[in-house]
Amino acid sequence: MAKALNAGLAAAMAADDKVLLMGEDIGQLGGVFRITEGLQERFGAERVRDTPLAEAGIIGTAIGLALRGYRPVVEIQFDGFVWPGFDQITSQLAKMQNRLPPHMSLPVVIRIPYGGHIGAVEHHQESPEAYFAHTPGLRVVSPSTPNDAYWMIQEAIASKDPVVFLEPKSRYWPKGEVDLVDGHVPMHTTRVARTGTEVTLVGHGAMVATLMQAADIAEAEGTSCEVIDLRSISPIDWEPLLASVRKTGRVVIAQEASGFVSVGSEIAATVAEQCFYTMQAPPIRVSGFDVPFPVSKLEHLHLPDADRVLEAVDRALAY
Repeated sequence: MAKALNAGLAAAMAADDKVLLMGEDIGQLGGVFRITEGLQERFGAERVRDTPLAEAGIIGTAIGLALRGYRPVVEIQFDGFVWPGFDQITSQLAKMQNRLPPHMSLPVVIRIPYGGHIGAVEHHQESPEAYFAHTPGLRVVSPSTPNDAYWMIQEAIASKDPVVFLEPKSRYWPKGEVDLVDGHVPMHTTRVARTGTEVTLVGHGAMVATLMQAADIAEAEGTSCEVIDLRSISPIDWEPLLASVRKTGRVVIAQEASGFVSVGSEIAATVAEQCFYTMQAPPIRVSGFDVPFPVSKLEHLHLPDADRVLEAVDRALAY
C-alpha cells in the first residue's frame, strides 16, 4: 500500500501541476512511512513542502491554497497528531465551502495514517474516524488494499470537496496487486470482498484483513461468511451492505476504534432499521474497548482479532 500511495500521488501530481504536498518531513525524508519518498526529487521542493511542526498552521495554509486554486494534499504524521489541527478541519475546512460561491471549492486532502498493529507509543496509534465522519462537509475514506489506495488517493485529490483520507498504517507493507489500467472503483463504493451465505462481516481499513482471516477459519469449520469492505466511511454506500444482510440475516461489525458512539454504532442502527424483518439475529459489534489506546504491549488485547470476530459469529448463529 505504501508504494501504491506513492504511485497514486505521483500520478495525480503529473496530471495536474496545481497538486501540492505538504507535511512534516515529507520532502527529503519521504515521510515517516516513506509514502512520499522520491517525490520532492521528481517534482521539486515547491510542490513537495516540508512544513514546521504545526498541524493547525499546515491545515490553515492548505485552506488558503485551495481558495487560490491549488489542490493541497496534507500529511498528518500520525493519527494522534491531528488534534492540534482539528479546529481548522471541523470549524473551517468542513464548513467554509457551505458559504462559498458556487464557482469556488476547497479541494483539500488530509492524509492520516491511523490504527494499531505496529506496537507504537501513545499518540501514535488511534482510530479517529468517527470524529470526522460525524462532521458534515467532510468526505471520509479508508482503503484496505494497495489497488484501492492507488486509485482512491487520485480520486480524493480530484474531488472538489475536502477529503479525510485514512491510511491503515498496518497495511502499508503487505503486498497486493494493483491494476494500473482498469482497477478503478468509485471512491464511495462499498466492496463485497468475499461472498458468503450465513453471516455478513463488515469493516473498513485494516479490519478487512482480519475479517478475511476470520472468514477463512469459519469456512474451514463449515460456516459461510460474506465480507463487506466499506471503503468509504462518509458517505457510506449502503445498498451492497444492506443487500448482504438481507441475504444472510446476520451481521457482525468490526472496528479498531472504541465501540461507543462509533462508525460501528451507526452501521448497527441503520441495519436494524432497514433489515429488521429479514434478520435472524441482532447486529453484533466487535471493537476496541472504551479506553484510551493502550501501550504497545497491550494492543493485542485491545484490537479485535479473528478469534473475537469468530466468537461474535457464533453468537449470531446461536439465535
